[in-house]
Amino acid sequence: MTQRALKERPRQARILLVEDSPAMAAVYQSYLEAEQHSVRVAGTGAAALSELNEALPDLVLLDLHLPDMPGMAILQHIHDHALHCAVVIITAHGSLDIASEAMRLGASDFVSKPFDAARLNLTVANTLEKRHLSRVVNQYRRTFTRNRFHGFIGSSLAMQAVFRIIESAAPSKATVFITGESGTGKELCAEAIHQESPRRKGPLVALNCAAIPADLMESEIFGHVKGAFTGAVSQREGAASRADGGTLFLDEVCEMDLDLQSKLLRFIQSRRYTRVGDNKEQQADIRIVCATNRDPLEEVRAGRFREDLYYRLNVIPLPLPPLRERGDDILLIAEHLLETMVEEEQKSFRGFSEAAADALLGYDWPGNVRELENVLRNMVVLNEGTLLDTPMLPAHLQTSVGATVSAVPPALPAAPVVPYAPAVTGEPPAALTIQPEDQAMAGIRPLWLQEKEIIERSIRLCDGNIPRAAALLEISPSTIYRKRMGWEKMQEQ
Repeated sequence: MTQRALKERPRQARILLVEDSPAMAAVYQSYLEAEQHSVRVAGTGAAALSELNEALPDLVLLDLHLPDMPGMAILQHIHDHALHCAVVIITAHGSLDIASEAMRLGASDFVSKPFDAARLNLTVANTLEKRHLSRVVNQYRRTFTRNRFHGFIGSSLAMQAVFRIIESAAPSKATVFITGESGTGKELCAEAIHQESPRRKGPLVALNCAAIPADLMESEIFGHVKGAFTGAVSQREGAASRADGGTLFLDEVCEMDLDLQSKLLRFIQSRRYTRVGDNKEQQADIRIVCATNRDPLEEVRAGRFREDLYYRLNVIPLPLPPLRERGDDILLIAEHLLETMVEEEQKSFRGFSEAAADALLGYDWPGNVRELENVLRNMVVLNEGTLLDTPMLPAHLQTSVGATVSAVPPALPAAPVVPYAPAVTGEPPAALTIQPEDQAMAGIRPLWLQEKEIIERSIRLCDGNIPRAAALLEISPSTIYRKRMGWEKMQEQ
């Protein structure tokens, strides 16, 4: 599909030319129509907006100096309304600041007047090619990237790899060994393997090896006959028998007693077993999936887990990534959990503040998804409102993320103010002499770094809108772009 899409590159395009000079518009139109493009012309900003509302073009050639409004206002309209068309700026008054602002708003290229037919058509061809390739890539992502897979939620590369392993391993009878920290979704993974397999119509029997006493584990797996031991008042089917025709999931398998490990090894090799107290062999047609939150090789080295059993189980290893390594999956999962909890608790929360989202992303989540669920439940139950904010976070999480959880961080770090009166001669007074050992001055940091924090925070609060942030800071947008370039140079030094 992608190969075919790459070959189907558009040779003709619908182009909206926004140019206030009728003579120049006619010249540019002739250049473009010579390449078989369909061209509409707008001589004013209002006419351009009307054309955009009537029919969306593939490409907009936009002059920045229009009689009724700046061309940047047209570009801002396209950006704000997420109109899916490419934009090339054409102007005789170009500058680095204008180009930077135009690119930030989504312009694909920038052409300075005057230009000839070859220059214009080459720019148009390159822009259309870039737009086409972008659409192919987005189509590929929509096809092969999933936010949900059975009970899993996540679009990170780490989880996409997990999904592919599950799909590849599920049709097989091979044993899968799932490893991962507590709360990463090992049982969910076992369920996904079962549902993707040909055994999906059979039973999925889960057994937690850490929750069952060692002297009862054999009976839980293989079953027992009446009178096999004290308390065995009737015959009981074990997990192996109940899972016949389906999948047996052994969770926390590294917790299993060494004596039972040898019996499990024989069962895995032959799929034959004997119930406790019985002398008749049984056979089961099952697929075995195991899981542990420990390092199985370390357990083997420590003598707590049989090496031969490890290699028998570890046919298809499937490591689950911890939540801290899954990036924005944290917010995807949090939003899903919040939606469920709001309905259950009859609350009105509809999302997270920007500061709270940053706090969730900045925390390590040692308890993974299970801890995230507990934190959100705590916030929803104990608070009211429409947005979950940082003051609602549990104390341990606020302590862990430190200053990043402050809803409104101070613009400048708190530091003692040293009052002074300027000397008439212009020489700094002695009171301003700072001794390196003076602890009161330890909080002072470089001015450019504090300025950077103020500007970047303002941009975040304006949802990335630099002109709006600049207006609130009472500076020019071009000043922000220049300062950003300067910060990058400072950090490289």
